[in-house]
Amino acid sequence: MTKDELLLLKEELTKMNRAGDMLNRSFQKCEVFGVKKAYSNEELDQIEAFTSRFARVSDLLIQRIFRLVDELDLDSEGTVRDRINRAEKKGLIEQSDTFVEIRKLRNAIAHEYQPDAPEKIFADVRVCTPSLLDSIKRTNQYVVKYTH
Repeated sequence: MTKDELLLLKEELTKMNRAGDMLNRSFQKCEVFGVKKAYSNEELDQIEAFTSRFARVSDLLIQRIFRLVDELDLDSEGTVRDRINRAEKKGLIEQSDTFVEIRKLRNAIAHEYQPDAPEKIFADVRVCTPSLLDSIKRTNQYVVKYTH
């Protein structure tokens, strides 16, 4: 591993960890009011922040960190699905199917422009967030071999 690759890995891990902390913060706030039929404007703002942070963390993990780990492990690039499957084999994630769902949710968040979209997606994001946060821990444990 070159010094540049090591520096890039450390920078991406720092971004991922910070984003994960913010996601966890939003998750905790939104867990308080849970899923219901109607939300206050303040709750909708918190849901919007939560779903946006969820999308950001999933992008950082799947598109940046998993890709970088694959490069460092000398794995071929392939599709997003290939990257997710390799992440499961490496123990970065518990189940690839969950991360396929996370990727679909990320796409729905990024491409949905209806005003009530966060409310519709909120329930699924709540269910998938623990897996996403767990993957951050697993990824940090896995890359120790490169950073120490």
